[in-house]
Amino acid sequence: MKLVAALSLCFLACTARALDTDDLLDRVDAALSMAAFQDNVRLRLSGTIDVEGYHFQQPAPGLIDSNIDNLFNPRLTLFLDAQIGSQVYVFVQSRLDRGFDPSDHGAQVRLDEYALRFTPWKDGRFTLQVGKFATVVGNWVPRHLSWENPFINAPLVYENITAVGDKSAPASPQDFVRSFEANAKYEFNPVIWGPSYASGISVSGRLGRFDYAAEMKNSSLSSRPESWNATETDFDHPSFNARLGFRPNQMWNFGISGSDGAYFRSEAEPTLPRGRDLGDFRELVLGQDASFAWHHLQVWAEFYEARFEVPRVGDADTLAYYFEAKYKFTPQLFGALRWNQQIFGSVDDGRKGSLRWGQDLGRIDAAIGYRFSSHAQLKLQYSFQHETTGPHDDNHLLAAQFTVRF
Repeated sequence: MKLVAALSLCFLACTARALDTDDLLDRVDAALSMAAFQDNVRLRLSGTIDVEGYHFQQPAPGLIDSNIDNLFNPRLTLFLDAQIGSQVYVFVQSRLDRGFDPSDHGAQVRLDEYALRFTPWKDGRFTLQVGKFATVVGNWVPRHLSWENPFINAPLVYENITAVGDKSAPASPQDFVRSFEANAKYEFNPVIWGPSYASGISVSGRLGRFDYAAEMKNSSLSSRPESWNATETDFDHPSFNARLGFRPNQMWNFGISGSDGAYFRSEAEPTLPRGRDLGDFRELVLGQDASFAWHHLQVWAEFYEARFEVPRVGDADTLAYYFEAKYKFTPQLFGALRWNQQIFGSVDDGRKGSLRWGQDLGRIDAAIGYRFSSHAQLKLQYSFQHETTGPHDDNHLLAAQFTVRF
């Protein structure tokens, strides 16, 4: 708590400088944009600097990878956008940080996204995209970056590690459940790993009140970040994902998503049952989402039903959902509240009984944010997570995030 309070005071002190340099950042923004060939080619370089502080109980919640209770996590993100004529668009996202998820590791540089987008018609009825980019599933991904996300972390379904592992197959139902409790959590996977920047191809568009998107990716929604590169995971066992949306008016937006993909990495093949291969074991996901906006209020919700086909175990089912609301008190001050829950089913224990393959969880997230200018933002968050089955372990998280964008 002292760490977060100290960071908050530092961030508040920095905002005075942020206000003084607002005009400077506007000039930098203009300097990082250029046009050529009579404005037929336009380039823009932009970015964000995120400074985050976390205080939590062990084991670290979600995808935070740290054995210490206080974590300092800075991040530089750069975006390159290029528009070539009216039909071709290229974008690249790279990061300098301590890991894709918050961690106490050393610094690393990554190329998280890169894609070529082709839109042949101006009405947006069809777009083709090729590269490495975020999944089309659900409604959280379009607002997952730090400036758009009213919270510091992701909803529970995008970061809660389950007993499903992608590097080896369990030897038995008992091993499936016990190995998760005994091993490091980064050997295992959530239902969806963050925005899922896997590699592949997608088509999307809007037809009247409907919008659609479908993609073929090289790895499943649950795959870890190192699986997203085409050089790491090829397309021998691709994942197929899609979303169909319906917007009846300006306030409401509804969607249904689906996914089917093999979730094991190549190193798991020797551990599979004889005569079976990686493509025989799938992650199947069905999702529903809705959003609502009215004046200063925005509301989002997502529901996911997921099934993992686990060797020597059978089908492992889980249900996860969240409700999220954001309210703007003033043009600069906003508050947000989110309720998350994940419920796990049971698997056959091979002895005419059953085993619960995960502990049900409930988590509430509360955040408050303040935008000092169009370039600087501060967010503070508190989260409380409670196991509703099993040992009923609780976890408290305090976090602060200061963002400067240019």
